[in-house]
Amino acid sequence: MPMMLEMALAPERLGEGSPEERAAFGLFTIRSAHGFLTEGFDSFINGYRSGPLVSGYHVAEWLAWNWWRLRWEPRSVAPDWDWDNAHRMTAIGEGYVWPNVTIFSDGLRTALLSAPSSRSEAKPFRYVGALPTVIPSTAFEAAIDEFILQILGRIEAEGVKDSNLSRLWDDLAAERNDPGIAKRRKLEAYLGRDPDAVEDDAVEQLVADAVGMGDAAVEEIAADSRAEKIFTGADIRELARSCGHHGSPRDAVKLDSAHEVSRGADTPAWLMGARLAQELRAQEKLGVTAISDRRLAELAGTKVATINAKDDVRSPKLSFVLDEGATESRIVLWSNRQTGRRFNLARLIGDRLIDASGALHPATRASTYRQKAQRAFAAELLSPFDAVDAFLAGDYSAEKQDDAAGVFDVSEMTINSLLKNNGRIPRDDRDFEFENAAV
Repeated sequence: MPMMLEMALAPERLGEGSPEERAAFGLFTIRSAHGFLTEGFDSFINGYRSGPLVSGYHVAEWLAWNWWRLRWEPRSVAPDWDWDNAHRMTAIGEGYVWPNVTIFSDGLRTALLSAPSSRSEAKPFRYVGALPTVIPSTAFEAAIDEFILQILGRIEAEGVKDSNLSRLWDDLAAERNDPGIAKRRKLEAYLGRDPDAVEDDAVEQLVADAVGMGDAAVEEIAADSRAEKIFTGADIRELARSCGHHGSPRDAVKLDSAHEVSRGADTPAWLMGARLAQELRAQEKLGVTAISDRRLAELAGTKVATINAKDDVRSPKLSFVLDEGATESRIVLWSNRQTGRRFNLARLIGDRLIDASGALHPATRASTYRQKAQRAFAAELLSPFDAVDAFLAGDYSAEKQDDAAGVFDVSEMTINSLLKNNGRIPRDDRDFEFENAAV
């Protein structure tokens, strides 16, 4: 099996600094199957190195302190100083020129983005950047653990006892091995907070809500941490009562065994979602044409009135299905635009196929694997890529995309997303995420 990720430190001597800093000083590298993410030009030797001379102790401290957020917190959709501190290695500080590497997860896959130094004349070390690295999050965990243990072994061999890093590591290991604490830390990370930085009542409420609504669904709610508020179970039930439309879990479409889709960290979220939609279209014999409102409602186990309704514009930016039994559910669709309601209902159809467990199926703005797969599912279900591509016939202008949106009764954004996912037009820098077809 090819090497996925390796963090390493080749020891060098340092004549000053704390005992921990000197004991763990050396050539620091991060290497993936594509090469070194830490490579750059060292002005002291007037040549290129695979990494900078720094103290690995500070790297290990930063990794240990931010472990939960690095492992679970999705990418922030807007500039966020707190998010940057937990995910960008340039925030480590301590006087060194750290790699311009950003690390974030969608829950299943972890991306490491290595960018060149912002100044071409940067000294003493100018990073050249590297290809994006996307690996299973479990492999990222293993790389962090191995590196921290390497640093701990090195400082202990140099006679440094009872370091802050050893205390952080012991605490982290205890948290990861305790299911109850691990659940809370994971929720805190999804909320975009450091350990114990969220009021206990808020986390405890989410833990309690998960009992009836499902752990995975509540984590998805928490992951939309840039929302106006954290929705509790009581909030969701009230929205279901006041804004919800009738549905039946029993009537919602399911995929039979002949149309199962493999899933896992080797498959990008968009690709898994698109394949689910393709299999559903094949199973239901939907062809490659637009789906009517009535047929879409049938697939969701509801009535066409759910799509055509004009709900209170003050309803929150959250769509969901809340099952209240085998034959009763309440469907809340955010958006009063017809295309938006169709898209959100399609996302909820997809969410049942992605994860059938739990009473709650939310569609949020978060960048988790599940939410990205939902969006891709909805786009492919409502506007099959092959049909869209044939309609465009190589003309990917904004005007032609708008024409395609009208044909398939979706938004122009949906068509644009389809084209990016399938490589017809380039992704924007912030669109990269981890949507390469191969890990």
